Amino acid sequence: MSLWTVERLGRKGDGVAMGADGARALAALTLPGEEIEGQAEGDRLTGIRIVTPSPDRVRPLCGHYRACGGCSLMHASEDFTARWKRQVVETALAAQGIAAPPAQIHVSPLMSRRRAVLSGRRTKKGATVGFHARASDVIVDLTECHVMRPQITAALPLLRRIVTAGASRSAEVSMTVTHGPAGLDVALRGGKPMDAGLFQTLAALADEGDLARLDWDGQAITRRPPALTMGGAQVVPPPGAFLQATAEGEAALLSAISQTVAGATRIADLFAGCGTFTLPLAQQATVHAVEGLAAPLAALDSGWRAAKGLHRVTTEVRDLSRRPLLAEELHDFDAIVIDPPRSGAAAQTVQIAASKVPVVAAVACDPVNFAKDARILADAGYHIHRLWVVDQFRFSPHVEIVAAFTLC
Repeated sequence: MSLWTVERLGRKGDGVAMGADGARALAALTLPGEEIEGQAEGDRLTGIRIVTPSPDRVRPLCGHYRACGGCSLMHASEDFTARWKRQVVETALAAQGIAAPPAQIHVSPLMSRRRAVLSGRRTKKGATVGFHARASDVIVDLTECHVMRPQITAALPLLRRIVTAGASRSAEVSMTVTHGPAGLDVALRGGKPMDAGLFQTLAALADEGDLARLDWDGQAITRRPPALTMGGAQVVPPPGAFLQATAEGEAALLSAISQTVAGATRIADLFAGCGTFTLPLAQQATVHAVEGLAAPLAALDSGWRAAKGLHRVTTEVRDLSRRPLLAEELHDFDAIVIDPPRSGAAAQTVQIAASKVPVVAAVACDPVNFAKDARILADAGYHIHRLWVVDQFRFSPHVEIVAAFTLC
């Protein structure tokens, strides 16, 4: 064992530690300024012992913390984590030569995650359900969680019974579990093929657990539509559809976007999904929603048609990574909202830059790729006049951003 000093945190939340010989290695569950002991194995340290703890170190809330890979920053104070997440965004922008105003930050409360993707596996005695251990395919069988809504945690025994009933011993299953006003919506992937006996068993479990919907590899057992409110509309998302992780985080993102596009009368919402931003924005403007998948757009359109008092919403199924909306197609919009995947949206951003639409509300979940896209806009004369950081993935290195771009 040798002595190391943690210099900073890397993008994934691991400490970057320097040894006495100048070597560097990653050290999980450490904080800047800490002196630690550890054994270098490749680019990582193992057997880590904290010699001199940081004043920002706190006792983790969860008994699973050292094993579970769902959280990686529970040992850090809230103030440290907020400062660090702001810094991650500002550093990414600075690397592209972009100056930005100080970011406002919103942090979702404890136990507020309404959507989680859990893993499950059958065992000799039943099943395990939870998140993977760090850097492992082993599933940590959860008995508590300080991130997910209590309604999801309370359903873990039922989820184990579902896995026991329908998973094979040789394969892991994935479960997207969403809690909404109608109850729990569970979409399981990787289970055994459905037959009459399995359907009966699953239907009985769905009744017993009072699930709104249980979708088994595309075959739905629906007891009541798991509708969500988006603006003035009720939307039933497709099974397993992407949603913002917390209602509080979604509200913070929507507030930032609404402030950015205030006064616009015709808005393009790119990578629109089920209408998280489209439908609330339709309370003030006509909106054209573009998304690469047909099912979320169908849910959005159905919700809009059943709602009252909304402006016109049009939809378009289009893969914006391969076939972005061209500058001439964007030219007549007053504002653009764009919420691309983690990889960013370089091709679409080039067209936005050429369109000269005066206002762009850019949402992102990867600071480095966001900064690359921001550079494209900056080169076309846009600047960031407001910046928000939204932390709805407590205790993780994940960070979301909203930037208000205006054309100089």
